[in-house]
Amino acid sequence: MTELKRTIKSIATEVGFTHFGVSGAQPLDKEGQILKEWIDHGFHGSMKWMEKKFDWRTNPESYFPGTRSIISLGVNYYTSNRHSGAKNMGKISNYAWGEDYHDVLGEKLRRMTGKLEKLYPHAKFKSCCDTAPVMEKALAVRAGIGWIGKNTNLLTKETGSWLFLAEIFTDLELESDLPVPDFCGSCTLCLDNCPTNALVEPYILDSNLCISYLTIEHKGEFDENTPSLNGWIYGCDICQEVCPWNNFQTETDEYAFQPSELGTELDVEFASTISDDEFRAEFKGSPIKRTKAEGLRRNAGHL
Repeated sequence: MTELKRTIKSIATEVGFTHFGVSGAQPLDKEGQILKEWIDHGFHGSMKWMEKKFDWRTNPESYFPGTRSIISLGVNYYTSNRHSGAKNMGKISNYAWGEDYHDVLGEKLRRMTGKLEKLYPHAKFKSCCDTAPVMEKALAVRAGIGWIGKNTNLLTKETGSWLFLAEIFTDLELESDLPVPDFCGSCTLCLDNCPTNALVEPYILDSNLCISYLTIEHKGEFDENTPSLNGWIYGCDICQEVCPWNNFQTETDEYAFQPSELGTELDVEFASTISDDEFRAEFKGSPIKRTKAEGLRRNAGHL
């Protein structure tokens, strides 16, 4: 590892990133073709924004002109808390138990890029965390952080799939890391255990059937074809919980991802009657605000 890369990795660790890898700025041609076919099948549901700025998603140079290297970063968010299983409670996905990861990782990115800009004043840096039209998981695979599992999540040997991702695009020339093999093998536990059969085949997810998509991204009311949410009021972790690689996870060091006062689940009656004002006050700073009050009331009514 070059001294330049070693210094940057040290800064990443200092600000709290648990995973670090570097890839070049070559176009994501193969990954882009897979994405196009997925969209052409309508597997993205109502997420029409995924159809836009396709050149930015598939070509780092289009997204940030002058890019020579992409630093992929990750933060372990796993906590060992559990759901109670009570019938009057709706389960929340692990990733939304604590503070909004956009805010937490955004602050880490600001600290890291600030340090980099001081050290390398003539270099350019552009950071993003799940808000820009870039293929984060594909870039993380290129950077050797992990591989795409059959459940379409990024899997790592260190923390399984309990990982938030972020990137820094730069015109610095950095040594690229080598991708790791796909270690899913013959395992199909994620496909076998998905209650809605959203994983139509290995590595292919139909969002229209995915509980996470339905409870978070889907806009409008549900219809008679909407599958059961299986007790999940916001998100779903089933395909992660059954994954053998998530048997090796470790507790996150990031306190912000520990459950807030809301806990790991919501009272269904409370969620079904919450007002817009109550929702804004209750979920300020929480990822759950993404579904909006009407979405949460809808989800509660379908449990």
